[in-house]
Amino acid sequence: MRLLRLLPLAALPLLLAATGSAPKLILPIACKLGQNCAIQNYVDLDPSSAASDYRCGSRTYDKHSGVDFRLTSMAEQRKGVAVLAAAAGTVLRVRDGVADLSVREAGKAAVANMECGNGLVIAHAGGLETQYCHMAKGSIAVKPGQQVSAGTPIGKVGLSGNTEYPHLHFTVRLDGKVVEPFAAGASAGQCGGGQSLWSPGAGLAGAYKAGEVLNAGFATGPVTMAAVQENGPDQQPRPSRAAPALVAFVQAIGLKGGDVQRITLTAPDGSVLVDSSAKPLDRDKAQWLSFAGKKRPAAGWAAGRYRAQYVVLRGGKAVIERRFEITL
Repeated sequence: MRLLRLLPLAALPLLLAATGSAPKLILPIACKLGQNCAIQNYVDLDPSSAASDYRCGSRTYDKHSGVDFRLTSMAEQRKGVAVLAAAAGTVLRVRDGVADLSVREAGKAAVANMECGNGLVIAHAGGLETQYCHMAKGSIAVKPGQQVSAGTPIGKVGLSGNTEYPHLHFTVRLDGKVVEPFAAGASAGQCGGGQSLWSPGAGLAGAYKAGEVLNAGFATGPVTMAAVQENGPDQQPRPSRAAPALVAFVQAIGLKGGDVQRITLTAPDGSVLVDSSAKPLDRDKAQWLSFAGKKRPAAGWAAGRYRAQYVVLRGGKAVIERRFEITL
């Protein structure tokens, strides 16, 4: 989602004064980062056609106006993940009735002028506003004019509007201008500057990652991105000792051009079954699916614990790592 209008640098002193009277924000989604959700994108602070997040990284895209809290799969979305009011305030505007359908299927023309999908805007003290987008059709639980407290359930995460995966697009505005809640008032190129609008209880201190694993698991054969995004890692066919193959797969986000991904799979006796390194990525990737495996030996799979390790090397340094295992 775009619609970006950042506060100019000249207004920084006024912004910092204003945020002193504005409430601190709680996590606006009932999920656990690193477990069933992750931050996919941050606000783009680069005023040019390039893009840069508040840490001068690439966890954003041109003119992106909010923080995207992404669920790990549609299976998680179907459980009904609540969207929460980030602070006490008054509901200003609400929209519901937009179908939960990936924009890849619906087409951008179908969501023209309603890219936010189902969502709402809440006004808070100190000139602060928060906007919540891509919520589930029929889930909006508040009305314009209604007073809400911090943490009030206001709907559920969906797939409405201009989105390809279930997530909450969360925009913060101060006096009508978009701000990055992790770094309010930060200017382009000011890595890690600005002022956080999050409360200590939000659990977002240290949340920024250069990239991370969204899903990881084992399957009995090749894995597709569509299958993982739909069902997550736990709904893939579970390998048994009679499985035709043992495949380790990883869905990662926030990868950069030049990254080298490596998957190693070891047997219960410690021997290496697979050691696969992919070619360096040709460009930045918002998400990427990797998998590697081995066909079943003639005698079947030995009983015991099989271990997988996924590593992303960036400039020769490991920046993302995940270890996972399965017992056959």
